[in-house]
Amino acid sequence: MALTLTEDERTELERRVRSRKIRSEDARRAQVILMLAAGESFSTITTTVGCYPDYVSRWKRRFETERLPGLRAKYRGQPATVRTPAMEARILAKTRQRPPDGSTHWSTRKLSKVLGISHVLVARVWRRAGLQPHRFERYMLSDDPAFEEKAADVLGLYLNPPQHAAVFAADEKTAIQALDRLDPVLPLSPGRAERHGFEYYRHGTLSLYAALNTRTGEIVGQTVPRHTSAAFVEFLSDIVATQPKRRAIHVIVDNLSAHKTKGVTAFLDAHPLVHLHFTPTYSSWLNQVELWFAKIERDLLARGIFTSIPDLARKIRRYITRYNEDPTPIRWNYRNPAHRITTDSADTVH
Repeated sequence: MALTLTEDERTELERRVRSRKIRSEDARRAQVILMLAAGESFSTITTTVGCYPDYVSRWKRRFETERLPGLRAKYRGQPATVRTPAMEARILAKTRQRPPDGSTHWSTRKLSKVLGISHVLVARVWRRAGLQPHRFERYMLSDDPAFEEKAADVLGLYLNPPQHAAVFAADEKTAIQALDRLDPVLPLSPGRAERHGFEYYRHGTLSLYAALNTRTGEIVGQTVPRHTSAAFVEFLSDIVATQPKRRAIHVIVDNLSAHKTKGVTAFLDAHPLVHLHFTPTYSSWLNQVELWFAKIERDLLARGIFTSIPDLARKIRRYITRYNEDPTPIRWNYRNPAHRITTDSADTVH
């Protein structure tokens, strides 16, 4: 018995058969239904279309039950793996939204499951756009009302220092732990990283004062049991001792209270050629010595083994001595003096 088609159904099926943009399988099913509606036998259809009788029976039954929607494949095939501009825009837009499961960020598989696409496609789009949802960075927003003035003062010392003057970027690295491993260190070998035992023993802590000569890159360093105003004054005396008499000395420091005591004021009164320049609050990135602190942390402190506080102090002094044999000044670049971190911007200042 031939199928009966409405005019709209016939028009749509004929469109599918003629179309060059739909999947060939969709056009094939449409042709089967049209031939059934024309009263063609199963043998004629299977010969013309190139299929088996059960194929014709299945889609005839689906069409009689659901009409045109029944011709859609219930199995949609593999998730999309081809990157198109529309798909890329969809992935990027969804990536900037919060995942619906309450987690803080997307993974490629989590996003691909929501969008119904391949996780490889998501990874490819993220890589192309430079997105890494699993990573995040921190920044500190300065609340100093005189931020611009203080920052300009410090940057001026880096980029255009006073003639015949010495400029130092100084700070203290506090609570450096003298950690001693209880188990022996296993050295690196081909295919295996150096291994440290999990357990350690704390011998105590000390603080390190360091001042970076911004012109030469040399470090003036002093280890102390604790960072106090008296220790800072003594460190300022060490800085002065490294320079010829009657040379102006500009020292960049942060806003620690120990840098603003009566003892420090008395020292500055006794040494009128020494000038302190304070960075804005929460702006340690403006102090170049912080970059050197990161270097000594990587080179010595993070993986060092120290049997005592004196051993820690000795190794720090040895590191500074050898560093000063071939110091490297920091080439300070400030790309946009008008740019500033705000709550409306996630960009950082370099």
